Amino acid sequence: MSAGERGYRYRFYPTPGQAALLTRTFGCVRLVYNMGLQARQQAWQQRQERLSYSGTSALLTGWKKTPEYSFLNEVSCVPLQQSLRHLDTAYTRFFKKEARFPRFKSRKRSRRSAEFTASAFTYDNGELRLAKLMGEPLDVVWSRPLPDGVVPSTVTVSQDRAGRWFVSLRVEAPATTAPASEGMVGIDAGLNRLLTRSDGGRVDNPRQERRERAALVRAQRVLARKAKDSRNREKARLRVARVHARIADRRRDLWHKVTTDLVRENQVLVIEDLAVRNMLKNHTLARAIHDASWGLFRTLLEYKAAEYGRTLLVVPRWYPSTRLCSVCRLLAQKIDLSVRKWTCTGCGTRHDRDVNAARNILAAGLAATACGADIRPQRGTTSRAGDRR
Repeated sequence: MSAGERGYRYRFYPTPGQAALLTRTFGCVRLVYNMGLQARQQAWQQRQERLSYSGTSALLTGWKKTPEYSFLNEVSCVPLQQSLRHLDTAYTRFFKKEARFPRFKSRKRSRRSAEFTASAFTYDNGELRLAKLMGEPLDVVWSRPLPDGVVPSTVTVSQDRAGRWFVSLRVEAPATTAPASEGMVGIDAGLNRLLTRSDGGRVDNPRQERRERAALVRAQRVLARKAKDSRNREKARLRVARVHARIADRRRDLWHKVTTDLVRENQVLVIEDLAVRNMLKNHTLARAIHDASWGLFRTLLEYKAAEYGRTLLVVPRWYPSTRLCSVCRLLAQKIDLSVRKWTCTGCGTRHDRDVNAARNILAAGLAATACGADIRPQRGTTSRAGDRR
């Protein structure tokens, strides 16, 4: 059983003193990151010098000794050093062309978080203590136990836009295992049905955002009437953020349940590569596509398939899965999005639009994997066709 890094995220409730110190820590982390980024930019622009992590770390030591930034000594030094390490990683990823150039963190928009390494926290018998928090353990809701015998390597404390506090523990733990399965499934993502399986199974779309739209509209309307930078505006902003958090939590919970069932039951899973970012340019369907959260579905499915030792195959987005007959392989011409069932003129089979697409996705993925077959179908003519995208 191979070991690997895993993360466990829990909600916790800080005391007023803990909340105040952590809030200051978040601000110091953001400030040090921005100062490090500015220093690296100036070093290159003025002297063509490339500052590394060690260079910015030495600058941090000097900043703490100045009267202007002496308040940096009030918080743990480890999160500040980790922010400079993250900055160094951002530069490395930029030079590898894996990400864009690092940007300055905004007080209003940036994620509020601080990372503590092993030297800045203690974990013992379910009690987690952080450096400079007066020795009080965090009031963590241990919703699931950590694996036996593991000790966290890093602890990340964060606060979301709705004001909720979370702690994430990274541990070295054995990967999740499951008995080998002979199941194979093709999965077609949609809007009316969140997903349809090649075996006919389906998950209806609960439309989480639509369920909360009235509450969201009311909260946003109240927010728009509040004076800028007032306390009442901040209270109204929190109400809006809590509605968004409720929607996101329900959406994430559903996708976690669906993806876990899929990887437990099937050895091979085949999905379609959806160009979600391009599809969001369709302003008629953008809200519904965003609410379906297909990107989250793929992210969860990818990491769970790797954990469970499953095979995940991805069919190219241009594959005409909807308008290809899964029985005789005849390619139709155009099928309007409103047409949910259609009849193949080649073999006379009556198809459910989504089930037919899922079966074609499964067949295409298996064919390409087994023998390197060309997954493009043979072109033909029939009465009505058209890819659903």
